[in-house]
Amino acid sequence: GRGFAFRRKQKVERQYRRLLKRRRKANSQQDDQFTDTYPEHLKHLYLAEEERLKKTRRRAPSNSALSEENHNEAGQTCTFSYRSVTSEEKFKRKTSNQKAKEEYEKIQAERARKKEEAEKRKQQREAAQRLYRQKKMEAYKILSKKTKRGQPNLNLQVEFLLQKIQQNT
Repeated sequence: GRGFAFRRKQKVERQYRRLLKRRRKANSQQDDQFTDTYPEHLKHLYLAEEERLKKTRRRAPSNSALSEENHNEAGQTCTFSYRSVTSEEKFKRKTSNQKAKEEYEKIQAERARKKEEAEKRKQQREAAQRLYRQKKMEAYKILSKKTKRGQPNLNLQVEFLLQKIQQNT
């Protein structure tokens, strides 16, 4: 049946498969080092980035030459150089971290505003309930009064109804 020899055989097979897998993995890594293979769904992003880098490498020498020419020719008439303009642009542009921070602050402010509104509505509701209960209790006291003999006091009930009618009109 399935004694120790069978288990030993399975163990050896597992080790052999692992060894083959490691060899395949090592060969594939060596191949990947020298080829530009991108995931299909992200390929366009990598290619666009590559193009952008190529363009910036081409422009780099001309930009530095322009800034030196501007600086030398302008002399006293021009007070800023090419570098100061780029630094101003950098300050105007927001990094992803700054954008995320602003978005977070906006969300926090919105949550705080909603929380305040909810608190205000809750207080108004509680005040309205207190007023309602108070009126209810007064009406109950008036309507539940009894005479000395234990009969309901109809005079008070009629007065209460009269007040209610006068308030509505």
